[in-house]
Amino acid sequence: MVFSGFRQGCRSLHRACVGFAWTREACGIRDASHRALSSSQAYSDVVKHSYEGISGWGRVIGAAFVAGTGTALYYSNLDKTPASCGGPGVAAGAHRPEMPTFSKEEVAKHKTKDTGIWVTYKDGVYDVTDWVDIHPGGASRLMLAAGGPIDPFWAMYAQHNTEQVQSILEEYRLGNLEGGGSVAVGNPYENEPTDRHPSLVVRSTTPMNSETPMELLGESLVTPNDLFFIRNHLPVPDIDGKEYSFEVEGEGLKRLSLSLDDLKSNFKKHSITVTIQCTGNRRKDMMDTPSPKEIKGLEWQGAAIGTAVWGGVLLRDVLKEAGIDENDPDIEHIRFYGHDGDITGSTYGASIPLAKAMDVRGDVLLAYEMNGKELTRDHGYPLRVVVPGVAACRSVKWLKKIEASRHESESFWQQRDYKTFSPNVDWDTVDWTSSPAIQSMPVTSAITYPAPGFFVERDGDDDLTVTVKGYAWSGGGNGIIRVDVSTDDGKTWQDASLKKAHQQSGRTWAWTLWECDVEIPKGHIGPLDIVAKATDESCNTQPERAEGIWNLRGVVCNTWPRIRIDIKE
Repeated sequence: MVFSGFRQGCRSLHRACVGFAWTREACGIRDASHRALSSSQAYSDVVKHSYEGISGWGRVIGAAFVAGTGTALYYSNLDKTPASCGGPGVAAGAHRPEMPTFSKEEVAKHKTKDTGIWVTYKDGVYDVTDWVDIHPGGASRLMLAAGGPIDPFWAMYAQHNTEQVQSILEEYRLGNLEGGGSVAVGNPYENEPTDRHPSLVVRSTTPMNSETPMELLGESLVTPNDLFFIRNHLPVPDIDGKEYSFEVEGEGLKRLSLSLDDLKSNFKKHSITVTIQCTGNRRKDMMDTPSPKEIKGLEWQGAAIGTAVWGGVLLRDVLKEAGIDENDPDIEHIRFYGHDGDITGSTYGASIPLAKAMDVRGDVLLAYEMNGKELTRDHGYPLRVVVPGVAACRSVKWLKKIEASRHESESFWQQRDYKTFSPNVDWDTVDWTSSPAIQSMPVTSAITYPAPGFFVERDGDDDLTVTVKGYAWSGGGNGIIRVDVSTDDGKTWQDASLKKAHQQSGRTWAWTLWECDVEIPKGHIGPLDIVAKATDESCNTQPERAEGIWNLRGVVCNTWPRIRIDIKE
């Protein structure tokens, strides 16, 4: 371990020194002696400047050398944009004339940690050796591009196409690619659905992620299909329902291959009203909480949630048909694989505990209908999983395979995403293995009406009320028993009236809509904050503030919802 850390520290220090040389050149301070700078000279130069305080580099490099922590620490004191070295407006992959040139053959020789792991992007060559182990998508994904271009992968995972991510990449720049980048990258999103409703509030286009307009959520217990939020991780598959089938296999099971007709003909149909909520719903509220640490993820407001009457067959019935033994010690999880995949053949996947899958009151569905209609492509046509009371990321769409296993899903989204951590954990210290995958969701609520900025005029000293609406929901089948609304930051509360579908206790999978005619304090003129909180039948209630539940992914945010309106004379 000591030797490994020492070696990593040396490698980080060497890269730091080379980077120092380039930066001096880029910033116009290169001299004649610098042209022939050797490794030993670079080390001496950096050590010397570390005590002169230039950019704090030496202190950071020294710490990296001693601790073997690599570039995560090395770059902590550097400017966060490539413009700090390459000049204003330098974009990732752009040609940089002050840097050396490497051939594709030279790049291809660097595929391991021993040789250094190099990749190319557009016209740029990058040494990502120290980034591999801290890559948020996992080392194995980054290694797929080792010695070659990352362009096709970034076309697939469009979340890379941000200034922040490209700035990080540019910090690993080695030089330019001889002949420039010439990778022909097709558009993996060229066959996306074209019938998406224009009212959806788009958070990203590739992949498509969009919310229902907030003001519409509180109007109906069932969300219209066209306005149901869309959460996609990869391009939408285009599947012929007539040719479609999925596989059932795994520990102790006889293998089945079932078509839609098989499901409809051989299994009892069930219709269940279920609310599905994205694990990152209301992330924006957590992002707006002051913190020196960074949250990464889509800026979902409060409408990445929806309720539908899902029609299909029970998962437990299909597993029983495959001969599952619920007491088999080799079966602890049921894994789901989707048809949505990337250029490597990796597909979206998730799993749930066997206990949830087989619970007669768990109501896990293989759904082929949504509100009495065929599923749309965005919502999983021709077949999807619906796991009531559980984070929506486990309700896999475009179902390809079901597998019984001793182990949970090995997919990225089960192992390195959709987990929550202590507020003290950041992107430099996170250990994804230390936290379980999120399953059941906490109690939450949102104010859907009025919108922030709403104003009302006061007429003299007459009593004034404002109608406030919203939704409340809790995971695990817990029904909502109360929603409280306050205009004085929780000093006093008013009860909201509740509207809900009739469902059994412990199987309350659908949300509750609420409404309250809020009394405005007498004589109040000016801005007024309205907050709410929901309580479920297990007496779980929402926390007031986000500081105590802050996490680096911004998931399961369930603080008091808050809006500010204006009372005018």
